[in-house]
Amino acid sequence: MKILVYGIGAMGSIYASLLSRSSNEVFVVDPWKEHISEIKKNGLKIEGASGNYTYKNINASFSIPKKIKFDLIIIATKASGVKKAAQDIKEFTNNKTIIISIQNGIGSTDDLKLYIPKNNIIIGVADGFGASIVKPGHIHHNAMKLIRLGELDNKVTERLNLICDLWSKAGFNVLAYDNINQLIWEKFICNVTFSAPCTVYECSVGEIINNHDYWKVASGCALEAFEIATKKNIPLSFDAPIEYVRNFGLKMPKAKPSMYLDHLSKRKSEIDFINGRVEIMGEELNIKTPYNFILSSIVRQKELVF
Repeated sequence: MKILVYGIGAMGSIYASLLSRSSNEVFVVDPWKEHISEIKKNGLKIEGASGNYTYKNINASFSIPKKIKFDLIIIATKASGVKKAAQDIKEFTNNKTIIISIQNGIGSTDDLKLYIPKNNIIIGVADGFGASIVKPGHIHHNAMKLIRLGELDNKVTERLNLICDLWSKAGFNVLAYDNINQLIWEKFICNVTFSAPCTVYECSVGEIINNHDYWKVASGCALEAFEIATKKNIPLSFDAPIEYVRNFGLKMPKAKPSMYLDHLSKRKSEIDFINGRVEIMGEELNIKTPYNFILSSIVRQKELVF
């Protein structure tokens, strides 16, 4: 397959490197000059959960190569970058092109559907899967548990199984799901619980859980998101949200959410698609969301200087 990975940050680098292991021809595009230049010159160095190797067979550039018909395009930007990604890849998309979008939060799929037909789209949810940037051209792969993939109409199709097989052969633990919206919301509630609280209090997931005051705030964020999910009739696998998010966090106590890592690197985060999205949906449904509103306001204020 000819594969384009749009957005070659930490996670995009892992997708690109592993998919290039087999017979796939992988192209990556990103505006980050130093990163792309290093990949072109010396290859993409990956270390950690997927092994230590430098991938020199990845085609890196600052813009999408012309005259190439991509079979698969993976959008690996932050949620805030999906709209631009959709605009850029639109002209490279035909009725057979498969677009996989893997982001945190809620709302980026709506941006994608403004430019890309629904029938082209597969949604991904990364579970227990993390990576961080060491320096340009060098990525540390922190963990790799599971990639969940699903169609927007919640059906397990032939093409979905084909894509899962492609990712599995590349070394990913991947499964097809017929309830991807449920999985998106379950991860969303976990993200809401830890993203803004860890960023505001400047601490790890475990430190949030073990501090009584911090955990009260984080739990408040989770309960507000859960109430919205209930109001929207979103099917969930649990009815005790605090126990669920606590157990989720206890599996990775030393982890720092990507939102907090963004702030440490002085980058704008996905606040408007995570805790900020709870605030927006609360207003639409007439549900009060004071915890998410306050924390989102603090995070946005912090980002004014970035």
